[in-house]
Amino acid sequence: MTESIPVNVVQSDAKPCQLHPQSMCPAFGSLRVLTRIEGAHPVMATDTGCLYGLTFVTHFYGARKSILAPQLGTAELMAGEVVEGTRAAIEVAAKEPGCELIPVISLCVAETAGLPEEMLPTQVNGAEVVLVRVPAYAIHSHPEAKDVALAALLRRLGQPEGEREAKRVLLLGEVFPADPLIIDATLRRMGVEETIILPGRSIPDLRRAARVGALAPLHPFYKETMAIFREWGVPIVGGAPVGISGSYAWLRAIGRLLKLDPKRVDEVAEQERAQAEAMVQAQPLSGRILVTGYEGTEVAYARLLVEAGAEVPYVSTSIAQEPLALPDEMWLRSRGTKEIVYRKSLEEDVAALDKYAPDFVLGTTPFCAIAKERGIPAMYFTNQLASRPFFLSGGMAATLGFIRQTMGRHERYTWMEEFFADG
Repeated sequence: MTESIPVNVVQSDAKPCQLHPQSMCPAFGSLRVLTRIEGAHPVMATDTGCLYGLTFVTHFYGARKSILAPQLGTAELMAGEVVEGTRAAIEVAAKEPGCELIPVISLCVAETAGLPEEMLPTQVNGAEVVLVRVPAYAIHSHPEAKDVALAALLRRLGQPEGEREAKRVLLLGEVFPADPLIIDATLRRMGVEETIILPGRSIPDLRRAARVGALAPLHPFYKETMAIFREWGVPIVGGAPVGISGSYAWLRAIGRLLKLDPKRVDEVAEQERAQAEAMVQAQPLSGRILVTGYEGTEVAYARLLVEAGAEVPYVSTSIAQEPLALPDEMWLRSRGTKEIVYRKSLEEDVAALDKYAPDFVLGTTPFCAIAKERGIPAMYFTNQLASRPFFLSGGMAATLGFIRQTMGRHERYTWMEEFFADG
């Protein structure tokens, strides 16, 4: 007869594991922006499974070019053929018509097996070869993978030498296509001569980015990219053109940095503020909203919703805390936001759902599903909200109108909850 061994169950108060993003592979972010560059033909150094999954989701989001990759199965990895296979794929990419840039996207398998940059060519047939290292174990969210990719391109292609174009602004962040047009039109009324948007489609924009008069990050998580512009001596505008007070302050900051006509700048800023106030008065919000997601823009969206009249006690995002977002964070906390969580987990979001009993939830797919099970209106942040205009008064109208419409469907959600509960 064997002796029974007592087992002690230990209750842990430790936070949930945050070494993973609880979302799709972060490399998707880099692949998403690199496939859109005209004249770029990406090579992906990874195993077959990752290649299939990432190319599928990238084509789903609109990539219209082939993504080349070496055959990296168990046999090739055991034989140490990562470098040889990647070099061969680069040679094939260089033969593509109009190829000017070959981003080599190195994922977990290639990074673990070893892919020394010095063993890759820097140029093939006139096309620049740029290594972009985005292993999921080192990058926590797909927005931050966009930063890694853009920084790698700017380090190679940026040309800081030459005359600074003092009245050109670079907008940093992947945004809804109408937003850069709205911002550009507003800035030109103040005297700005041109705006560039990165990540974008143009290789020439990457080359001349270093000589802009100011960098305006529309999203706060581009740490590596902003560090490069600081090295180049390009001034950076804090905040973003979001909401009433945020847009007003941002426009005036642009004017001061570029030394534009103060009277002209104030006129445009005041007009924009008045239009934003009119938008809020026409579409005010009421009720409690939780803003969660992995895009990195959640704090800015929360600010807009609070300014429009909503209560936002909880905000969470997958990105790391960034000093650039501190003013918005302080603004929110002074107006009733109790928790702002960076590097969040699904478990933390669910705890907030229990704690705050919201009227509406913006979040990831699994979190929205949990909210809907409780009869709470919920929308997937990425596809439902981040796919609409957002900045300045023009973007406010689309965002606030959508939120008001969705919150008005609460009775329908309650009916569905009761219907399925009866079954």
